[in-house]
Amino acid sequence: MCCFTRNVESVTDTRIFARDSRAMMQFLVYEMKFSANEDLAMILPLPVPKRTAEKAVRFINLDKYPNFFSQMESGFAPDRGGAAGGFGGGAMGGSPLKVVDVGSFEASFVPAINDFSRLDERFRLSPGAWEQLPQYKNFGFAVFKLKKGQIKIHPMAFEFPRVDRTQLFFPTVHIHDGKVHSEAEFDHTLYAQFRIEHQISMLDWTESRQPAGMFMSIKMCEGLVSKLNHVYKHVIKGKHKNEDVVA
Repeated sequence: MCCFTRNVESVTDTRIFARDSRAMMQFLVYEMKFSANEDLAMILPLPVPKRTAEKAVRFINLDKYPNFFSQMESGFAPDRGGAAGGFGGGAMGGSPLKVVDVGSFEASFVPAINDFSRLDERFRLSPGAWEQLPQYKNFGFAVFKLKKGQIKIHPMAFEFPRVDRTQLFFPTVHIHDGKVHSEAEFDHTLYAQFRIEHQISMLDWTESRQPAGMFMSIKMCEGLVSKLNHVYKHVIKGKHKNEDVVA
């Protein structure tokens, strides 16, 4: 879910990478270009187990690897595309949530919808928005504080616990104007490294020419990318049903 707590003028070139981590954990890396007239927050839903602890999500700093995704893209032939296809202060309902400095932005993990009251009001969605998103009633949320302007920030990365180890989750639901629309305009490139049990999903994705270690700076990836495995790519552009992607 590319969900913003204030109106944004534009959001383009969204790129997301997902990979299995430890047994019940997943890595996620997220990057986009956006333009906004005021400070705001971006919220990404996470299918975490119930009663997940506030410290369960580990944020990973990639400020020294801003070209993470451009190097990942270099692993694909030019003619082969994917399938078309501070937060605290004044909070109520508990102590302010922990804020983590992650390179050029701040991040927090919100364990449940009710915990948004522990963030500054600018960085929450309206209660009415959550009523339109019942699929997230048991989710947790990664929240990133962003500055106004026309910005491309370094990739946002983290590791989170998940309910289903057989699936990779890509947050792609859009909320850019405070409203939930049934369809949305997509400009997304998804990347993944799959486990053997994901072979059915792999059929819809384009495979890199070589293992990731041949075209990425693995030492700078902070453990996010497996050097021995190939990367798979799936492109989603144009108007599509406004929903997350699970592979």
